[in-house]
Amino acid sequence: MSGDPRALAGKIAVVTGGYGVLGGALSAGFAAHGARVAVLGRRRDAAEAKAAEIRKAGGEAIALAADVQDERQVRAARDELLGTWDQVDILINAAGGNVQRARSDDRPVFEVPGDAFEEVVRLNLQGTVLPALAFGEAMAARRSGSIVNISSMAARRALSGTLGYSVAKAGIEGLTRWLAVDLARRYGDGIRVNAIAPGFFVAAQNRGVLMNLDGTWTERARAILAQTPMGRFGRPDELLGCALWLASDAASFVTGAVIPVDGGFSVASGV
Repeated sequence: MSGDPRALAGKIAVVTGGYGVLGGALSAGFAAHGARVAVLGRRRDAAEAKAAEIRKAGGEAIALAADVQDERQVRAARDELLGTWDQVDILINAAGGNVQRARSDDRPVFEVPGDAFEEVVRLNLQGTVLPALAFGEAMAARRSGSIVNISSMAARRALSGTLGYSVAKAGIEGLTRWLAVDLARRYGDGIRVNAIAPGFFVAAQNRGVLMNLDGTWTERARAILAQTPMGRFGRPDELLGCALWLASDAASFVTGAVIPVDGGFSVASGV
């Protein structure tokens, strides 16, 4: 699947958080496999820059500006896309991340401000629900489409310091299963909803937690690597193969699944 450079020819894909480290790799990867890609994010300049980069590489891309936590903005972005390309076939919900104020690595969880907890849950959970419903509605009208959400190891393992993030990602897995069932029953087998649960990747939002200023791994990073059988962090492009498969007809009988891409972290016992 991932080796076919035109596997998604004619498909229209929206990638939220589409100019971030992981979302950017998915945006470029989907375009390289033939999809027309809408790069969606809060900053139009960053979305435009990523879209221009894709076009320079020979792909088709446009920019959509929206805060995924704002229903009005998300629906306006959806309408803008439909006015440009008429339909949407694929939604990749890659927007999200932890919030530093919500972490409890060096303090009791009781000291985490309530608004910080709400912020990280809203960013990740609301920021997945709203695009899924807005773009999913357009898919339902055609009875065809694939939604791929991004979960996390934090949804299934208790990772220290990440209560709000863990709760939000667990919610995303619940959302994935619920929508998979409801949309298939209401609109048929042409609409599928799945999720990827990444292991540990070094990105802008966690770099300070994983890397010291001198470029060496932090104690937390070393603990993660010790629990990861492959002994390394993931590369952003390593999410692409799974995302392409879930978004394509090669996974036409797969819905409600959460696929780990984690170097073995989720199955390792530590023994």
